[in-house]
Amino acid sequence: MTDDPIRVLIADDHAGFRSGLTALLDTDPALTVVAEAASGDSAVERALATQPDVVVMDLGMPGLDGIAATRRIVDRSPHIAVLVLTMADDDAAVFDALRAGARGYLLKGADRAELVRAIRAVAAGEGIFGPDVARRLMAFFAATPHSGAMTFPELTDRDREVLELIAQGRSNQQIVDRLGISPKTVRNHVSNIFDKLGVSNRLELALFALYHKLEPPPAPPDTGAR
Repeated sequence: MTDDPIRVLIADDHAGFRSGLTALLDTDPALTVVAEAASGDSAVERALATQPDVVVMDLGMPGLDGIAATRRIVDRSPHIAVLVLTMADDDAAVFDALRAGARGYLLKGADRAELVRAIRAVAAGEGIFGPDVARRLMAFFAATPHSGAMTFPELTDRDREVLELIAQGRSNQQIVDRLGISPKTVRNHVSNIFDKLGVSNRLELALFALYHKLEPPPAPPDTGAR
């Protein structure tokens, strides 16, 4: 376990915004801004050179846009977490960013506590959305036709419980508290679910569960016995 601060790169084409965000993050001793970038090309170059833990990425930048920059960073250094921080709140931007490998998506205007929490979460391997984006995702999946609820027969009942809580955005500790099982057991279930469903991170897993509208297994028939 290390107490080293989370190393952050800020990629945004507005110098004033970068400066303000750097000053805001530097007030937290658990975070340190190691580099800034004013374009997508520069973001890729500096991310590969400095190897931060998290890149805070705007989408609308000159040259290489934030989606393409995210894809290149994740392809070349998959351990770097990209957190999108942007004004773009349309469905296409959200899904393009997630497909490119972003682990989180916040809208500009998020307060300091929300932004710091998101940086810590993506650095720890979690997926995170701002509340506005989460509502859009839920509305999208609720309205999207699909092949019907899947039962995922390869999952155990406990796997399914863990998956449903992940789809609700619960952390490992919240799952521990809810189900009354150990942290190691939760980690094992999450790893098993990744393998069984062919996803690589919690964000993909949550989206997968939401898309298929995971439902609890059917209750056994009532035989009338008491």
